[in-house]
Amino acid sequence: MNREEALQQWLASNRARELRQLVLTRRELLKHGSLAALGLGALTAAGRPAIAGAQGATPGATPGAAPQLPKLTSVPDNLKGSGEVRVCSYGGAFQEAQRKAYFQPFEQLCGIKVVESEGPDIAKVKAMVDSGNVEWDVAEFDRSSVINLRKKGDYWEEIDYSLADTANIDEAHRYKYAMDMLPYAQIYAYRTDAFNGAQPNGWHDFWDTGKFPGPRTMPGGTNGITPHLEAALIADGVEPAQVYPIDIDRAYKSLGKIKKDVVKWWDAGAVPAQMLSDKEVVMGVAWNGRIAAIQAQGAPVGISWKDGLALTDVWAVPKGANNKANAMKMIAFITLPISQARLSMLIPYGFVNNKAADYVPPDRLKILPTAPDLKGQLMQFDSQWWADNLDKVLEKWNEFILS
Repeated sequence: MNREEALQQWLASNRARELRQLVLTRRELLKHGSLAALGLGALTAAGRPAIAGAQGATPGATPGAAPQLPKLTSVPDNLKGSGEVRVCSYGGAFQEAQRKAYFQPFEQLCGIKVVESEGPDIAKVKAMVDSGNVEWDVAEFDRSSVINLRKKGDYWEEIDYSLADTANIDEAHRYKYAMDMLPYAQIYAYRTDAFNGAQPNGWHDFWDTGKFPGPRTMPGGTNGITPHLEAALIADGVEPAQVYPIDIDRAYKSLGKIKKDVVKWWDAGAVPAQMLSDKEVVMGVAWNGRIAAIQAQGAPVGISWKDGLALTDVWAVPKGANNKANAMKMIAFITLPISQARLSMLIPYGFVNNKAADYVPPDRLKILPTAPDLKGQLMQFDSQWWADNLDKVLEKWNEFILS
């Protein structure tokens, strides 16, 4: 196969995944219940997940023991109701954490039965709405997927923000057709034993292979992963506030400067954490939860949060949901400060309600991407830009990786 044939094959493969392109990453791992993906610790002898793991335990707790979750004893009257709500999430240990943090207290305090299912799928939402047989009332996606489907028609209900604690939720977390609920960060981690005590900080240092020599790993452009163009521009001198709209050609030119030092363009979230643990690389772009997991296991790894990407999953309500009113109450309940804090105690991801920080112990808070002293270091991922430009980015990626 010549270079041109190979390029055409790559392009065809990417276009065939149009509707699923941005959900085949971290969320696919959540769907399959990967404990390693969440940093949730080991299985117990009975085969059940020990949800918290060492890094999720409260101060002084036995490693692997369940953390002490903040109590939620009452809710606003407008969140109470009757009947049911059908929620679809990613199953496994992740959904077990959501059940404990969200679903069970929602049933108890709001009087609405939660009927769970697994495996959110944008293509399935489209089919359900088109057929008029909507099985889910609320489901978890990323915002880009919601935006992409919105381009194809009227597939989502508007979120009822009158029910939500919007006084403590930044406007950036409130999209007309979806509400953010699970913030995480794409940062880079580094071996603390690699540079004679020096600590890299920011993307200029990641690109500085003279001062910080050694192999790197970065996200590629396959299997739903997208190359980290934002980092490439910042390393090339663009101010974070000026990154969007991304100059795609300039970003790839910057990636080209470090290409020879990238020994692996990863397409699965477990890869960079494993490579750092095994000393196969000295630096790697990764999701913060993955790095929290190996840090808890004693790996000599630090995180550079500066100008990392702040991303998030969302709750969205398919058009024509049978229990739309209850879905809106559930979304509002899940984004209350204590609800958000409960999940952050179970998995190493953040919260969208700023008041949740008041309910998370300091030792736990410091590893979350929404901790007050970390949140300000991150730049917000522009879901709209990526939804509008994904095809262009991936076409350029195929040329870049084959050159």
